[in-house]
Amino acid sequence: CFFYCKCCAFRNKKGELFLSTGMLGFLSLLPILVVGIFLVGLRWPASKAMPISYLTAIGLALFVWKVPGATVAAASVNGLVVAATLLYIIFGAILLLNTLQESGGIKTIRQGFTDISVDRRIQVIIIAWLFGSFIEGASGFGTPAAVAVPLMVGLGFPAMAAVIAGMVIQSTPVSFGAVGTPMLVGVHTGLSADSGITDDFLALVTEIGGQVAILHMIAGTLIPLFVVALMTRYFGKNKSFSEGLKVWKFALFSAFAMTIPYVIVANILGPEFPSMVGGLTGLAIVVFAAKKGFLMPPKEEAWDFEEKSKWDPEWMGSLEMKDITHKSGNMSMLKAWSPYILVGAFLVISRLKALPVIDWLQSWVVSFPNMFGSEVSASFQPLYLPGTIFILVSLITFFLHGMNGSAYKSAWSQSAKTTLAASTALVFTVPMVQVFTNSKGGAAGFDAMPIELANGAAAIAGEFWPFFATFIGGIGAFIAGSNTVSNMMFSLFQYDVGSQIGVDPTWIVALQAVGGAAGNMICVHNVVAASAVVGLIGKEGVVIRKTLFPFCYYALLSGAVGYSIVWYSQKGIFNLGSYVAAAIAMAAIYIVATNQKRAALIVETDRNMKS
Repeated sequence: CFFYCKCCAFRNKKGELFLSTGMLGFLSLLPILVVGIFLVGLRWPASKAMPISYLTAIGLALFVWKVPGATVAAASVNGLVVAATLLYIIFGAILLLNTLQESGGIKTIRQGFTDISVDRRIQVIIIAWLFGSFIEGASGFGTPAAVAVPLMVGLGFPAMAAVIAGMVIQSTPVSFGAVGTPMLVGVHTGLSADSGITDDFLALVTEIGGQVAILHMIAGTLIPLFVVALMTRYFGKNKSFSEGLKVWKFALFSAFAMTIPYVIVANILGPEFPSMVGGLTGLAIVVFAAKKGFLMPPKEEAWDFEEKSKWDPEWMGSLEMKDITHKSGNMSMLKAWSPYILVGAFLVISRLKALPVIDWLQSWVVSFPNMFGSEVSASFQPLYLPGTIFILVSLITFFLHGMNGSAYKSAWSQSAKTTLAASTALVFTVPMVQVFTNSKGGAAGFDAMPIELANGAAAIAGEFWPFFATFIGGIGAFIAGSNTVSNMMFSLFQYDVGSQIGVDPTWIVALQAVGGAAGNMICVHNVVAASAVVGLIGKEGVVIRKTLFPFCYYALLSGAVGYSIVWYSQKGIFNLGSYVAAAIAMAAIYIVATNQKRAALIVETDRNMKS
């Protein structure tokens, strides 16, 4: 049941209830509010908060949207199928990590990073930002968290610190993840629903992709700095942003090493390769520079976590890393890294449309069409899932590293236990998403809940819509767990709003794509999946609380730049968007400058205590 007033709802002569755009938008927001209150606000574990959100979505779908029960049931089953595929990916990622741990590979990899730098701030930039961007470009769908997050734990990071770093970088590279899927499938599918827009949708999507890359470069410049500052603030001995901001030169250098080739590739070659090329190029440049000491902090000022015995228990997951040495006593760096090299190579080979492999991998489809007589279908491609690649590489590693059977059996057993712990949260999270997005076509005649939510925002925003466009994209990703799905839902809507307010609609669609990418930072089932990989169960709300500020920064700055661009011809360069963007830039400069003195004071204090 629900309440309404005369300004929000009315009945026609037949007594049928009609709701205003604002009330429909508010009702559509309820499942998200439930997540915000219980998961983020009250810090309930996802296994308890998400069932409430799921029941809220079902209640709205059945009694307000009047969606047939068969459709709701089919959407829920589809959610369970998607959840099962996510658990499969999680299991594969954990298995690969445990295999490397049991073989002694992790110990060698840890030593390799120590040789580059013992400074955890440098390590997190290289692994999360650069290596994570490359993996995102190759595979997408949350795979960077499944690869980079457990690798950081293996190197000695607290589980929660690794998860937060893995989530914050799920922004800049995401729009071009999985070889451009959010653009080529998400935006393309969304816009092509209106054949009157253009005769060449591929060219339009490519143009929008170039705009998306520019917006990402502007907002993404500070993401590596956010990662290190959040790490030192929440997980350092001194709980200080200053210690993270002290490496601002190296962080900015690492940002540009990725985003400059990223923008060039997006505007010359198209949406398939920006993140992959940007991440790989940046990785080569930054690792080489770090080894040469370029812009690196002095060795005596290297930052590290406190000893593990002093960590807050909230930071630690159930994934226990053992210090196992390879049976030969000394594994080469190439052999230790070979599983991750194979993962990257197999992901690229399996995703490139120019190669015949992708057709073979996608040929085996397990499908459940028109479940319960509804229009909702479920399907998955077992061979194409990243989990299959992880398991395959784990098997190769067993032989490549010369492991014994008991050690490998232990890796499988521990991986299964960790994956099982994540299942409770996901079996409610993903079905809620599916019910929410499949709520169109009910007897009430309302559009799907995400669209009604966006309609409510558009009715309020007017000419200020560019500020809202990124947040709508982010909410779409927060709900659906996918930038691709967010773009499919909202691209045409965003294009139409841009046309209605009299600006270039392609830039509004670009803002949608950027916001949808940033929404991955706070996406519930991405957080659940990333946390599950390292056994950090029940702390999903805590993670989202810490990633919410970077998301708001990203969406607000992108929206401000977008507002400035679309209204430049009519309002000139000095407009509201320019002022907001300039204010954010000045605030960032001020924070970095003032924190240098604090960081120097902390370093001096530590020296005096040691002496």
